[in-house]
Amino acid sequence: MEDHVNDDSAGRQIWRGTDVILRRPVAVVLRYPGGESATEMLQSAVAASRVIHPNLAGVYDAIDEGERAYVVREWIDGLALRDLVTDSGPLDAARAIGIAHGVADAVAAVHATGMVHGNVHAGTTMIGTDGRVVLADARTDGDDTPDKDVRAVGGVLYYALTGHWPHAEAGASRLPDAVRDGSGTIVAPRQARAGVPAYLDDLTMDLLDPKLAVPASDVLAAELTRLDSAAEEQYLEEVGPLRFTEGDEASPEQPQNAARKIAVGVAALLAIAVIGLMLGISALGGDDPGDRDPVQAGASQGTDGGGGAAPGAIPNPQPIKLTKDQVRVVDPGPNSTGDDRADAALAVDGDDGTSWNTSTYNTRKFGNLKPGIGLLIDLGSPRQVSSVKVQLGEKGISAQLLTGDSDPAAGNTGASNDVLMGFDEQIRTTYSQIGKGFENHDAPTLAFIDGFDPDAKYQYLLVWFTELPDSRKIVVDEITVEGT
Repeated sequence: MEDHVNDDSAGRQIWRGTDVILRRPVAVVLRYPGGESATEMLQSAVAASRVIHPNLAGVYDAIDEGERAYVVREWIDGLALRDLVTDSGPLDAARAIGIAHGVADAVAAVHATGMVHGNVHAGTTMIGTDGRVVLADARTDGDDTPDKDVRAVGGVLYYALTGHWPHAEAGASRLPDAVRDGSGTIVAPRQARAGVPAYLDDLTMDLLDPKLAVPASDVLAAELTRLDSAAEEQYLEEVGPLRFTEGDEASPEQPQNAARKIAVGVAALLAIAVIGLMLGISALGGDDPGDRDPVQAGASQGTDGGGGAAPGAIPNPQPIKLTKDQVRVVDPGPNSTGDDRADAALAVDGDDGTSWNTSTYNTRKFGNLKPGIGLLIDLGSPRQVSSVKVQLGEKGISAQLLTGDSDPAAGNTGASNDVLMGFDEQIRTTYSQIGKGFENHDAPTLAFIDGFDPDAKYQYLLVWFTELPDSRKIVVDEITVEGT
């Protein structure tokens, strides 16, 4: 053993070592003491060693010395999906499909042996520097089922596309929960961000819908194989409807291995395929994913592989309570009458049955009277923010989320409309945009989740509307800000 990488939350030590006979790097999971308390870990490792598949990591040895026990497994160089999204933001459709394809192939291989994985999430999904996708750290108990694994593949897709993990639908995690509407239903990826193809949005939401039967893992893997090929050829919008509808439908053939190279940036490619599934390391101490054995993978080796908070991620974001004095209308004119400044507090009163409404304009561009209108939220002090959700009266709105260092109208909210217009114009010209905006958005919910710097704090957030819906007016039922 050469380098002590980290200790997991169950007290096991993760070491990087070298197989002196085969001259290859290995990971050593070391547990004190051995004996009966290490039985589950060792038995799972032995079972995992019998599953041979390109999408699964190799388990080389499992030893009980009494005083200590250890498992020797394949060393993984790479980055967890959790950390990739934290560092770079949500992924494009092709990359998300490629990653889910590799995970589904791994799950299908496990299910073919009669086993379940039980720990599919963004922390155990690895992106290798050698161009492979990896599912690691299996953990099974009496409550795990193949269906839960398949739904968790939907969770991987959702996280890759949005940066949020759907806790209730895909399994508990310390990652930020999915943005939800007033009824508690998760917001679809297509509602959360622009550019998600409708077909991929439907597939993701169907996998997470508890009212729908999930397909068998090999059927899902075959479907993602088809989509992965289509995405590589940039035909994603033309791939057509799902080829499976029932959870027990048989696959026409075994899926091919996902070893596709997916672009990571303009100047570089990060190829996607398998680094490895660690079926053998079952968690010893709790149901929380954070208690599960860590994934060792390059820059990710300092954290638990289970849904532990990613470096820089905001842990456990919660809705930030807002009062009527923390929101006001920004209406810079130049032809503003001030008629839309009233009742802004209804957008943050916690009641989606009340709403802030603008006047009705002659065109969707505010009758060419103004560049836009917005609601400025003052959080009271600098806060970490993970998302801003806006519940609207109808779809079809264009909007952006902006931030700045101050509100020049602070302390002057009782000033005349002309004075406020000057302050508002200053905000419009000095505030900067966070993440991507929405253009003619096809849903009545805007979920801004891209672009927040986890190391920064925000006090002033402006929801800035640039185009009206078909009704030629804006209705905001509720704005929810999540953070710490």
